[in-house]
Amino acid sequence: MENEIELIKGCRAGNESARNKLYTLYSKRMLAICYRYTGDVDVAHDVLHDAFIKIFTKFSFRGESSLATWLTKVVVTQALDHLRREKRNNQWMIHEEQLPDIPELSPNESNLSEEQLMMFVAELPEGCRTVFNLYVFEEKSHKEIAALVGIKEHSSTSQLHRAKYLLAKRIKEFKYNEERK
Repeated sequence: MENEIELIKGCRAGNESARNKLYTLYSKRMLAICYRYTGDVDVAHDVLHDAFIKIFTKFSFRGESSLATWLTKVVVTQALDHLRREKRNNQWMIHEEQLPDIPELSPNESNLSEEQLMMFVAELPEGCRTVFNLYVFEEKSHKEIAALVGIKEHSSTSQLHRAKYLLAKRIKEFKYNEERK
């Protein structure tokens, strides 16, 4: 923990060595978060780059959470800003009748690797992926998600339902194809 304090002090002071160390320690984890939101490796790298520029330009960590939690918040905010700028959020509205029932998964279907599951999450349509990430990984409520991305609370609920449906369907397809090999 003492090393982390020195790292924080160095980053606040603009020390290039401390910045490099911070980037080395956290960039892989933060890139995975960017990828979860964007679903595109190249775009994820761009978002990560922009997030670290923001982090280093104004190192505003106040110690109210862990350094990793603060970095995650900055990266998620940057990813959401990117999605807003891309104006792809026009796919948010889903009507209740468009929502199919979520297929049941048997216990042996849940043993996917984390990497495979993250690939399936990245394949989700953008609106579903964003809501799924905020709800599952960032533990935001539908009310918080609605405020963050500028949608109605009901739309957040619908998007999460659709994301779960699509993930369950994709997992079933994957398992079926694996069994046929």
